[in-house]
Amino acid sequence: MYKADGKRYGTMLYKRAGRSGLKLPYVSLGLWHNFGGLFPYENSREMVLGAFDLGITHFDLANNYGPPPGTAEETFGRILRQDLAPHRDEMIISTKAGYLMWEGPYGEWGSRKYLLASLDASLKRMGLSYVDIFYSHRPDPDTPLEETMGALAQAVKSGKALYAAISNYPPEQAEKAADLLESMGIHCLLHQPRYNLFDRGPEGGLYKVLGKKGIGAIPFSPLAQGLLTDRYLNGIPEDSRAAGGSVFLKKEQITPALLDKIKALNAVAMARGQTLAQMAISWLHNSPVTASVIIGASRLTQIRDCARAQDGAPFSEEELRKIDGITLAQPAAFQKA
Repeated sequence: MYKADGKRYGTMLYKRAGRSGLKLPYVSLGLWHNFGGLFPYENSREMVLGAFDLGITHFDLANNYGPPPGTAEETFGRILRQDLAPHRDEMIISTKAGYLMWEGPYGEWGSRKYLLASLDASLKRMGLSYVDIFYSHRPDPDTPLEETMGALAQAVKSGKALYAAISNYPPEQAEKAADLLESMGIHCLLHQPRYNLFDRGPEGGLYKVLGKKGIGAIPFSPLAQGLLTDRYLNGIPEDSRAAGGSVFLKKEQITPALLDKIKALNAVAMARGQTLAQMAISWLHNSPVTASVIIGASRLTQIRDCARAQDGAPFSEEELRKIDGITLAQPAAFQKA
């Protein structure tokens, strides 16, 4: 029988999400790729329970997470029933809809039909009556934004979600989405962008929009698919994603110039008394717009290492200049990791 660590809330830092009353842990656990039906259940359970014992209260899912799609929610639902049901009110559980989930014209994108049907299916898989946060996972080029945001507002007003959020929206669409939700009496709580030391896109305009609208940022891929860890300090490991032919990280993208950048960043991290992964997470929190950072993991030790990022000292101007000099120098840093 699982018994939660009684000291868990004394060790985790919590930050307010934008202009809201909700606080999120410094790091949140994403259940994107290592929690589906193809992975050992006991390892998934160990990571979720271990994360909760660290004070990580936010668990981020989506309808298509697995693999196969839907099975991450099923796994998490099983852990909830068996272990975490007494702690439901202490947890922030999010899910999303937007990517391909089932066949036919209503199985993806941003229609009211798809979003609300998907939310009902997600609730059933997890055994929940509501989720805390429901996202539009990506903008739909063919569905009016009013319809997509109307579906999010309906999810909140029906009680099936407590907050509405968006992911992968460019700045102009994000601002319009926030305005539409506000006109419906719903505040957009969060935006989930891809953002890390090697992918600096959100700095251009998105973070300015989020700050203006009081929307919290909760970046995903903070470690650039493992590049911003100690995994690649000595080249490409045989058991790494890049060596394994991952569609998200290809071997030919990891150039000698990129490896030099990783080593240089690691030197800055070591001088700060942090691992490279810890510094990458701390750096994202250097902006007040960042409410939390979503990490992925394949084992509990990785989660523990990332959680310690909150112990890092504030960045000095010199450290920030060094980091910019490394990541923004030519040749261009690795993008879309």
